[in-house]
Amino acid sequence: MKNLILTSVLSIMMTLTGQSQNKGVEIAKAAENADLGFKSSSANLNMILKNKNGQTSERTLMIRTLELTEDGDKSLIVFNSPKDVKGTATLTYTHKIGADDQWLYLPSIKRVKRISSNNKSGPFVGSEFAYEDLSSQEIEKYNYKFLEEKDNLLIVEQIPVDPKSGYTRRLVSYNKDKDYRIEKIEFYDRKNALLKTLIYQDYKLYKNKFWRASELNMVNHQSNKETLLKFSDYNFEVDLSDEDFTQNALKRS
Repeated sequence: MKNLILTSVLSIMMTLTGQSQNKGVEIAKAAENADLGFKSSSANLNMILKNKNGQTSERTLMIRTLELTEDGDKSLIVFNSPKDVKGTATLTYTHKIGADDQWLYLPSIKRVKRISSNNKSGPFVGSEFAYEDLSSQEIEKYNYKFLEEKDNLLIVEQIPVDPKSGYTRRLVSYNKDKDYRIEKIEFYDRKNALLKTLIYQDYKLYKNKFWRASELNMVNHQSNKETLLKFSDYNFEVDLSDEDFTQNALKRS
């Protein structure tokens, strides 16, 4: 009898686990499907860095993104100011399966440097964003578990497939009333301690379909530093192609 009860309990637990996994994947897919079809876009950014003493410094950037359905998106980020980082650029090829490809152009030495998988958890040009945070949100990059529903938010645990990720897991809050757009991500480090929280703020709707946050605020709970990204001049009419996302384009930027 005891064995029968134990078997029944294990069967129920496995069923519930499978249901939570399936629901987590379904939510992530709904978010992805809601954003399909933008093709390419560009935007300007202000990056505000705040150290643990509250002192701030500011940088200006430009970002271009190319949507790819057969694989992950491509993006190019270029720093315009201040002078010590002007011309620095990062090119990212997100892949649905396997490690992403990333390159960094340093104008001081006029060289393109490939970012190794081991370094993608490192800080992106002194900010609280890691290089792996620059990749597009692809379904295949995580294992999923639905945790709970809080008002209009659906909380999903995402565990990176990549063993070289700097995170053991992420807790992602999706807004079920606003096309499953992401409102918050909590990042846990390799010791499973809360490392950072990313808040999406001041959303705007473009082309009557694509939600974009005007501000992204990344708070590092362990270093007490913050990075605020302010987006402006979104352009969904820009006509970009693969030729705009090559290493030569990275140098020309």
